[in-house]
Amino acid sequence: MAETDDRNTYRVERSITIAAPIDDVFARIADFHRWTDWSPWEGLDQNMQRRYEGVDAGVGAIYEWEGSRKVGKGRMEIVDADEPTSVGIELDFIKPFKSKNDCRFAIRADGAATTVTWTMTGPKTFATKVMSIFTSMDKIVGRDFEKGLTQLKVVSER
Repeated sequence: MAETDDRNTYRVERSITIAAPIDDVFARIADFHRWTDWSPWEGLDQNMQRRYEGVDAGVGAIYEWEGSRKVGKGRMEIVDADEPTSVGIELDFIKPFKSKNDCRFAIRADGAATTVTWTMTGPKTFATKVMSIFTSMDKIVGRDFEKGLTQLKVVSER
């Protein structure tokens, strides 16, 4: 667990080790269609609308969503990928507040297992600065990352 929290940016990071081949884990991360199996935000809104654009997986893949207040509205685009070791995503939240963030999955073979580190960095907007009075981005997003990585582990180890 790591959080960097200076005046203008925040950084949240979580890691997990998965008993599955690196290629299998990379494929689940680099294809937004497969996120429904493990994303921590799946199931929060049964009526959430999803839209996929661009390529099916890897650089240029785009995922947009819109739903209830719990999931909001946003867009993700894979902007770089180095198979099978990393995936970089530009994440734009549109509602309930606007924010542009960078997400990175560092994927490393660890013997027969795979270690995945999920990191998000972004600017402290007015909304996040107000929220930080009561809690931190690490507490808010970190729990989601832990849930998502645990679910990624479960589906990858089947």
